[in-house]
Amino acid sequence: MAGFIEAMRATLTELSGDQRRTPPALPSTLPPSVLPVVSAGVHQLISYQGPGYAQLYLDRLRRFAGRKTVSEPLFAEIARLLAQRMSYLDPIALSQAALAAHGDGARADERHCLDLDELLAACPAMISEQVLEALHWVGWQHRPVTVRFRATNRLGRQRLRAQAALRRWRLLSPRYARERALTERWLHMIDRCLSKQPQAAGAVVASAELLQGCGAAYRARLAAWHLIIDGLAKPVFDGALMLPDLAGAIETARGAVSDDPQQPALRRLIAQIRDQAAPAAG
Repeated sequence: MAGFIEAMRATLTELSGDQRRTPPALPSTLPPSVLPVVSAGVHQLISYQGPGYAQLYLDRLRRFAGRKTVSEPLFAEIARLLAQRMSYLDPIALSQAALAAHGDGARADERHCLDLDELLAACPAMISEQVLEALHWVGWQHRPVTVRFRATNRLGRQRLRAQAALRRWRLLSPRYARERALTERWLHMIDRCLSKQPQAAGAVVASAELLQGCGAAYRARLAAWHLIIDGLAKPVFDGALMLPDLAGAIETARGAVSDDPQQPALRRLIAQIRDQAAPAAG
């Protein structure tokens, strides 16, 4: 609960614009072996959003610091994937990446196929919510739109800078609200796993590898992640399903993930795993 309160406080700080000029200090209790991973995550999130967002990252990590069931390698993996989760790909991030690549001397000229609602959901809710509702009503929310992120000429760089400037409004967007809830759910599932079946925690942590990318592929993997969590992990934690090898079941399920948002093969596999599982006690 304390970790959740700290996370909410950091989010409010970020939204209020009360930003520190210097990076947040790393907790002194972190083991030396994880310091490079956490430090990299902090700097990644400062570039992505700002120091207040990096502080939120540290506050979220505190819930796992010092727990006997969290080894140093597991903590480092949580830290790595949490930074990845919090720097999800939206049009703002893609613009930031193109500008950074240009600054490093690379040829930044990429096309990304995004869902139409991905483009709009990166804008503040007061601007985008009604349009998103209209798109959903006509069934156009997942219409693919190819967007060019080009920093090889002046006009392209100006457009990218304008898109990247939306960063200050990112935390007011519908997309951020969804991603925040998703990240908190992933962390909550790790927390429950550490209490109920700690030997499977590594698999629950690694499941976040599904939650990256953009467009239709991301949407398909997101659907797969929810199927795995709701069909296997959560029932075990709730005591409704007996899976002594939850980690193996999760890894097997991840192997059945496809680019189809309906995930028919994954659904069949989860049903098969559940059918073969021992009935829950009581």
